[in-house]
Amino acid sequence: MDIKTLNGADFGNLATAKGAFDTLSTAFGQHVENWQHEVVDRLTRSEWTGTAGGHAQTRMQTLHDELQAAQQEIGLISRALQDASEAFVAAQTHLSNALNDAKAHKLTVAPDGGITWDKDPNSPNFAGTDADTLAKDIQSRITAALTEADHADRTISSRLAHLTTNATNATGLDSAVAKNDTAAANALQQVPSAGTDPNSVKAWWDSLTDEQQRMMALTHPEQIGNLDGIPATGRDQANRITLAKTHADLQQRLDALGPEPDSVVGTPYGAVEPPDHKLWKQEHDGLVDQLNGIKAIEDRMKVPVDANHPQTYLLGYDNAGRGHAIVASGNPDTADNVSTYVPGTGARLGHIGSDIERSDAMVAAANAAGTGKTTSSITWIGYDAPQSLADATDDQYAKDAENKLVGFENGLHATHNGTIGNNTILGHSYGTTTIGYTMKDHGLPVDNVVLIASPGAGVDSAKDLRIDPSHVYAAQSPSDMIGMATAIDPGGMAQNLWDNTVSNLPFVDDDDHHLIHGRQTTVSDFGANVMPVDPKAGHSDYWNNGSPTLAAMGRVIAGK
Repeated sequence: MDIKTLNGADFGNLATAKGAFDTLSTAFGQHVENWQHEVVDRLTRSEWTGTAGGHAQTRMQTLHDELQAAQQEIGLISRALQDASEAFVAAQTHLSNALNDAKAHKLTVAPDGGITWDKDPNSPNFAGTDADTLAKDIQSRITAALTEADHADRTISSRLAHLTTNATNATGLDSAVAKNDTAAANALQQVPSAGTDPNSVKAWWDSLTDEQQRMMALTHPEQIGNLDGIPATGRDQANRITLAKTHADLQQRLDALGPEPDSVVGTPYGAVEPPDHKLWKQEHDGLVDQLNGIKAIEDRMKVPVDANHPQTYLLGYDNAGRGHAIVASGNPDTADNVSTYVPGTGARLGHIGSDIERSDAMVAAANAAGTGKTTSSITWIGYDAPQSLADATDDQYAKDAENKLVGFENGLHATHNGTIGNNTILGHSYGTTTIGYTMKDHGLPVDNVVLIASPGAGVDSAKDLRIDPSHVYAAQSPSDMIGMATAIDPGGMAQNLWDNTVSNLPFVDDDDHHLIHGRQTTVSDFGANVMPVDPKAGHSDYWNNGSPTLAAMGRVIAGK
């Protein structure tokens, strides 16, 4: 599709053709109804019996079914033409708007899409000092409009070709075929359910025109935004709609709370907190927490794009419970390196700001590795993380996250343009436990696993993660108190007792140690590559400027 073809096309003919098929479908429907009443029903009421009568009735009913199937197929052609008309008109409108904006800014668009302008400040046709920026934006819009038209052309042509084949070889007279074709057409308007195989979701999404995709994002943002298998651009568009709506709703609820009630009232037994204050504070603090998270995401979206701060993509969002969000620094569908970062205890929507900063730091570290390849680092708070140290002793949070993490990682592969060059899953603290349980029970389609400050990954050996142990990396500073989170299960406690005993024997060098959720990931018996650390680093210091661990993360993410 080129500029001249799209800009000059008269898509009114598609609407006319659609109207003609509507008329045909209506007439055909009347014909089917007449056939039923005048032929099939009369034959059924007749007293014609015997073999010949039975064959005649069967044949007449078969003809009725074939006529009904043909009517359905004709109706599907009408629907395809309607979709084509809407898709092409939308693409044409986008192109026209871009061309009009170019003209308004004194930019000249060539037939091949190239843009030129008068650069003489003294000329009456001077395009201005920002002409270069405007030209790039308009050229991008023109390319997008032409791509949109091409996509519509392919998808609509495929549908019409299928229906045409059915009509020419009489396949469309089969009621089962007509039923399947109708179901396929209806499926275009129905969002696949959560948990659907990401490859099937991607195939469904690709079967839609660009205009249909936009409408799906507008009308079903909560479903599209959180569905694995939808490309990053589609999820981002849908989730931004949901984010803005939720922001307004939460702010309205916060404003409606009114002033804070008295926090203390006197009683014969002393001062106590009244129930109305407790309820107010719980509601207030929950709303403020989520709004803080929304603001952090919105602030990241406003950061100017550069090498270390690629464009933001909101790949998941909801405010259920403490809220969830998946934020990508860089497009994971086009990046050479893709890394998913799973935070640990305390992770939630309200705390996502610092986690996004860590993702940005990992992009910068990957860039510093010097491979010249692009990187997308994703902050994945797609699960309910434990919110206290006491909660973090429970492995159920990790188990509950398994299917969600598997679906997300499979979705990254389904939507990526080609094969992901280097795919890394990286966790911090309880996030490593979540990753470990998921990989142990399901496996993950990743090239590298990075375990930072792990309280145990649910396994005793790197080889139990269903990946080559040479691609498992771990870091833990001797100053990190996570190393004091000793095992609480009888097996782990017994193992620690034994290890402590043999380590005191002459000529035995054994530093093996079990933590709450399995063997310490940095001991030799675990079998991971141990990454460098700042010996003074605390539990949250691995992403500090100058951190040797951060530099090592960057090298792993970059495939170096």
